[in-house]
Amino acid sequence: MKKIFFILFAILLFAVVFTGCDNTGERTESNDNNLSSDTQENETLTSVQSAETEKDMQNIEITVNGKTFSATLNDSEAAREFAGMLPLTLEMSDYSGFEKVGSLGTSLPTDNSQTTTQSGDIVLYNGYQIVIFYGSNSWSYTRLGKVDNLSGWKDALGGEDVTVTFSLKQQQ
Repeated sequence: MKKIFFILFAILLFAVVFTGCDNTGERTESNDNNLSSDTQENETLTSVQSAETEKDMQNIEITVNGKTFSATLNDSEAAREFAGMLPLTLEMSDYSGFEKVGSLGTSLPTDNSQTTTQSGDIVLYNGYQIVIFYGSNSWSYTRLGKVDNLSGWKDALGGEDVTVTFSLKQQQ
């Protein structure tokens, strides 16, 4: 019985050791090519998915006190629904000297997570309030997007309540 077990074990070991090797005991080139091909296909798929995600992101414009800023919305259900509401003009109130808050009058889908915002962030609060930041805060928000270039952003928002227009960016 021990002898049969030993023979079966030796055959199994031999099969495992020499599978995928040519007659020199080296890994075969075809296996290396298959691995390389799989890696290239995965990298190509990732690149295509990234390009599609970037394409799906919506470019918008935010006009405050006569100054227009470009922004990019995230590829999320809430951001897509927000983009579908544009153009939209909101009266936005200053809150604590770091953000402007305006009510949408309707609720959007939420995907809240604890977030530390930065200047230029556009978020959804409580499902129905748009918040644009010119400072920083930590709270639970649904991210919608971000202003692309912050040059003059804080000055345009100022310390008082403002009227803000969100619109789809015209394709050139």
